[in-house]
Amino acid sequence: GKLQTNKVKLALKIFDYIHSLDNQKLAKKIADEQVKQDKKPKIFIQVNIGNEDQKTGIPKEELTDFYMLCKNLNLNIIGTMCIPPNNENAENYFSKMDRINKELNFKDLSMGMSGDYLSAIENNATYLRIGSKIFGKRN
Repeated sequence: GKLQTNKVKLALKIFDYIHSLDNQKLAKKIADEQVKQDKKPKIFIQVNIGNEDQKTGIPKEELTDFYMLCKNLNLNIIGTMCIPPNNENAENYFSKMDRINKELNFKDLSMGMSGDYLSAIENNATYLRIGSKIFGKRN
């Protein structure tokens, strides 16, 4: 889920990866904390690939500028992440993310969940978020 700025200190202590960098304030907080802890987590920028109001993430039109800001903050950005719109063909969004990731020359791409992971793999996802296939459906 979304990483809140007030949880960054704890998150950096226990996690090696952050899959949901979605705003400038959070990027700056991570940058400050990684210096204090002498730890550089591997980070994915969350892209709001469907331009959905209810989801966080960087709009794809702003991604390059946001990535440059992250590089200037000395963040270890290794790829992008997305959650496509619900009830739409995820394949279309996954192929867009694959192109975006390649344009930015990233090796890693975090996308795909239990219901669409095969399509995500076909579009070069390197990290999948599989929950209900392992643990069962949520109540």
